[in-house]
Amino acid sequence: MTLLLFAFLGISPSAAQQAITSTRPEAANEPLRPEWCRQLPRPEYKLLDRVALPDKWFEVYRVSPGVFAIYEPHQYEEVISYLIVGSQRGLLFDTGLGMGNLREIVTALTPLPITVLNSHTHFDHTGGNWQFNEILALDIPFARRNAEGSSHDQVSDAVLPERFCGDMPPGFRPEGYSIRPFHISGFVKHGQTIDLGGRSLEVLLTPGHTPDSLCLLDHRNRILFIGDTFYPGPIYLYVPETDVAAYERSIARLATLVPQLDVVLTAHNLPVSRPEMLVRLADAFRQVRTGNARFTVSGAQREYRFDGFSLVLANK
Repeated sequence: MTLLLFAFLGISPSAAQQAITSTRPEAANEPLRPEWCRQLPRPEYKLLDRVALPDKWFEVYRVSPGVFAIYEPHQYEEVISYLIVGSQRGLLFDTGLGMGNLREIVTALTPLPITVLNSHTHFDHTGGNWQFNEILALDIPFARRNAEGSSHDQVSDAVLPERFCGDMPPGFRPEGYSIRPFHISGFVKHGQTIDLGGRSLEVLLTPGHTPDSLCLLDHRNRILFIGDTFYPGPIYLYVPETDVAAYERSIARLATLVPQLDVVLTAHNLPVSRPEMLVRLADAFRQVRTGNARFTVSGAQREYRFDGFSLVLANK
């Protein structure tokens, strides 16, 4: 890791403490913070090693040798996908919203063949899957169903005008936005090792946020790629496919890995988090479960705020 990256690990994002509100009925699928665009660009990105590429939709950062964070800063999700490069091939962990030409970005970063594996199959992590030939997934109904894609009506919330900050990708038509179907070419299991050539990644199943949520552990480089199981900001746990009890079990297991980690790489807002955040996350969830955490209510959601993140659950 560079010195700048270590400095970055000491920064606690303040944006996570901002209130969540919904400004119109169509935004009911995901709450919208009206002030989100005003906080961009996030200052923490100045401490990372940006890779200069001629693309105005994606920003690419080298967060570790052979690891590139591919960030989509102009849409509310602020999705981050990761290209992990070995000596023989690359693995693309998530493919973002599918609004820009991700294949072109990846090709500019490496000439190696690419395997795609999604942290889970929510639309904002599989949007670019169709651009790649080799796609791995869990062999479960949830993943297979999502591989069929999503219609415009199902994802139209993502292209409301208030979901964008700055210009859309060249040629992008929001009225035609959908998630294209993709072909799953192989399946992965818990504990499986993916060899990229000089770099091995262990698949860890971490159900909860979705039934197919998984993480990747790079033992040698002490990196955990965590997807949506944790990120700095409001963590959404209220959708029908979320299993709250399974989520608590998953984060408790991940917290035991902290002594083996130098960095946790997340899928939204900011790429780099400190490993000890996993211990704090597990403790926060225990407080929620035992009724010892305060919350605020906004519509159908209940939000529990902690230092650096919040947990958003259904208000039952």
